[in-house]
Amino acid sequence: MSHKTKSLLKLSAPPQARIANTSDDYHGRRVNDPYRWLEDAGAAETQRFVEEQNAYTQSVLENVPGRDELRRHIERVAAQRRALPQGAPVKGDYRFQGEDGPTDFAGLFGDKQTLVVYSYMFGPQRERPCPMCTNLLGAWEGNAADIAQKVSLAVVARSPIARLLSWKEERGWRNLRLYSDLNGAYSRDVFAIAKDGSDEPALNVFTRRDGTIRHFWSDELSGTSDPGQDPRGAPDPAPLWMVLDLTPEGRDPHWYPKLEYV
Repeated sequence: MSHKTKSLLKLSAPPQARIANTSDDYHGRRVNDPYRWLEDAGAAETQRFVEEQNAYTQSVLENVPGRDELRRHIERVAAQRRALPQGAPVKGDYRFQGEDGPTDFAGLFGDKQTLVVYSYMFGPQRERPCPMCTNLLGAWEGNAADIAQKVSLAVVARSPIARLLSWKEERGWRNLRLYSDLNGAYSRDVFAIAKDGSDEPALNVFTRRDGTIRHFWSDELSGTSDPGQDPRGAPDPAPLWMVLDLTPEGRDPHWYPKLEYV
């Protein structure tokens, strides 16, 4: 057992807030509010409790085994990725249909120098799209407007554009840009089509410098796991798994998100 693990186990219990005998009457119903005193941010007791909570939290974080090294390793990998040499020029005859009409591959960049493309598992043979892809994109929807300030983000699938836009409306997505791969050439070249014709997920980054479009990075989204684990990224692009990894239960290898819950 490491020194930090031993220290973590020896930590005292977190500070407990005082329970006050405070209540209110709402339309004849008595409602207890024992922590009302914490609402007074300027009170000495409140400030002391917050300081004790902060100190305890910091002591826990400082003693989590490997926490700092993990953070540094993630940044080392990111720095190594950024330092990669330019990839091969992109020369495929890629044709897409978006909300605003047809476009070629260069059109996906808009006015940006970098393009991130997610290959959505929603081909014409599917009645409904992949739940895991949908979960990932649902989270990205919340950040799409911010991402668009720095790079271009596009979602490509093989279903007709009318079907994609209908699904986008059903999910309530406003900021994600969905495109139909008209001739399937792009999906084939980035290995988003399996040998049996089914869909595969793919995440690719492209650059446009001096008028030349080049491939920069591909993230392996399947086949990247140890025995007994489900596929995962490093780091995983899905916030769902990041949150579950913080919990005592962790991620359940036998559970995946659904398109809807009753």
